[in-house]
Amino acid sequence: MNLFKKCHDFTRADEVKASGVYPYFRAIEANEGPVVQIEGKKKIMAGSNNYLGLTGHPRVIEAAIKAIEKYGTGCSGSRYLTGTLDLHIELEERLTKFFGTESVLLFSTGYQTAQGVIPTLVGRNEYVISDKDNHACIVAGTLMAKGAMGSLARYKHKDMEDLQKVLSKIPKETPKLLVSDGVFSTGGEIVDLPTLVKIAKENNAKIMIDDAHSVGVIGKGGRGTASEFGLEKDIDLTMGTFSKTFASLGGFVAGPERVINFIKHFSPALIFSASPTPASVAAALTALDILEEEPERVEKLISNANYMREGLKKKGFNVIDGRTAIVPVIIGNDEIALQMWKMLYDGGVFVNVFVPPGVPEGRQMMRTSYMATHKKEHLDEIIDTFEKAGKQLGLI
Repeated sequence: MNLFKKCHDFTRADEVKASGVYPYFRAIEANEGPVVQIEGKKKIMAGSNNYLGLTGHPRVIEAAIKAIEKYGTGCSGSRYLTGTLDLHIELEERLTKFFGTESVLLFSTGYQTAQGVIPTLVGRNEYVISDKDNHACIVAGTLMAKGAMGSLARYKHKDMEDLQKVLSKIPKETPKLLVSDGVFSTGGEIVDLPTLVKIAKENNAKIMIDDAHSVGVIGKGGRGTASEFGLEKDIDLTMGTFSKTFASLGGFVAGPERVINFIKHFSPALIFSASPTPASVAAALTALDILEEEPERVEKLISNANYMREGLKKKGFNVIDGRTAIVPVIIGNDEIALQMWKMLYDGGVFVNVFVPPGVPEGRQMMRTSYMATHKKEHLDEIIDTFEKAGKQLGLI
């Protein structure tokens, strides 16, 4: 058997391209935040995770430029050896204060953070328990832990009764880490954190919450899921990313100093990876400054998302309810979803289309997401474009 046979047999992407509705890898030529340029035309961006609209903020750009001028373009080494800058330490200290934890450790990407934390903490005769709809980085981290002779158990999405059943089968004295998204990246739902915490405590499990889509979106001043429920002291670890609210690239984990210190000295993902670049760290630092100085951006973001949620519902679309920046519109069919995406795209609106295996069959969707910097005219145009396409396709 030829190793590459599966590569040659995979033709689905080519077929979709040939039909003219291929939605992926579209190159953005200019980016103003709410409006981008693709293929020479302006598109309203309704698919970005640039939640507070800071990727084009003059202060963030200036901070990145100044960091390059001072430190160069890269660190040329891992944090463990020659790759630690005073900027890394400053951002870790600032985030420690922001989240009210004992310590924070930076990673080079958010995806890498889960791979750096989970298999480092969970090994032989220990368990990791994961929501079945957790982000792919958590899935990868749990599989790495399993490969290192740890044990893996999963429970039905947001199903606390099933979580209790899963945990009841594991001896209470067995060390275990329970991992969940705070805000789930596909549907935008928020984890039932009070119940999860209660179950975890009853079963002697430590908790890690992935706040990639929570920071800057929910909680006091955008401090995430634990803050949203007033459970900051009940969460053991919080991980997140700089690629969304913080307008940059990188990841972090926040928690007890002794745990962070252990990860710092034993995580291969940290020790053997080049550290976050100076520009990335400086941009994230300045984005944090703006988040703390202008918490009204969080309120504006949610106001925009709620406006879209209600507006699309009123037009008759099947919208997953929620209170985050993510507003998914269920289509339920591959071909119709791809056609819907192309009609929106041609109408000047860019969204993300999710089809299997990214979502279960029947849950194909337009996964829209919003920014604090969207104006009402942007939002109204998105709704109008959805309505035209939805009527033409018989969805509404």
